[in-house]
Amino acid sequence: MMTLTEENYLKALFRISLEKTEITVKDIATHLELKMPTVNSMIQKLSEKKLVRYEKYKAIELTEKGRRQALHILRKHRLTELFLSEVMGLGWEEVHDIAEQIEHIQSDRFFDRIDEMLGHPKFDPHGEPIPDANGKLPVVKAVPLSSCTPGKQYTLSGVLNHETAFLKFLDALQLSIGATIAVKEIQPFDKSMSVVLHGKNNTVFSYTVCQNLLVM
Repeated sequence: MMTLTEENYLKALFRISLEKTEITVKDIATHLELKMPTVNSMIQKLSEKKLVRYEKYKAIELTEKGRRQALHILRKHRLTELFLSEVMGLGWEEVHDIAEQIEHIQSDRFFDRIDEMLGHPKFDPHGEPIPDANGKLPVVKAVPLSSCTPGKQYTLSGVLNHETAFLKFLDALQLSIGATIAVKEIQPFDKSMSVVLHGKNNTVFSYTVCQNLLVM
């Protein structure tokens, strides 16, 4: 059995590993908003359980066992988010915090049943891929809007920031998964983008917003 805190660390390590090839204690502390000595102590515990590879002054890596466990936690979290959204009718800005609590339930049957009820979905309400029961992730070809080219139209396929304030910002623009975003111009100074939403609404996105929108 793993503790809630240990599961949160593994999930954080997996998410950071998608962005960085070498993970430090500082990276984890920043991600989880914790002090470095606290993180260092937990990483040593995870190392003793063979969930991470850790040597002083070297990068931290998930072991295969740790990676499988992290994907299992993500599967539970993302299935829960989709269930809360699709079945219970909650907004995508509401489901993350609730799923953070439910994901720690130790019952595979519970989550497998959710998976069955939803028809074995591939993506959660935010467009994040849902690992299957074997820990395999669907292939995602989306890229951040910040890397896109002016003069082309894209389809929103996911969001990386799940904070309530950000999702409410998108709601105010009526921007949801499947919406079209045409890039008109990129400002050289701050990399902000002039875009057209839904083929008719003109607006400007900051570079930070563009980094958190995944499109295809």
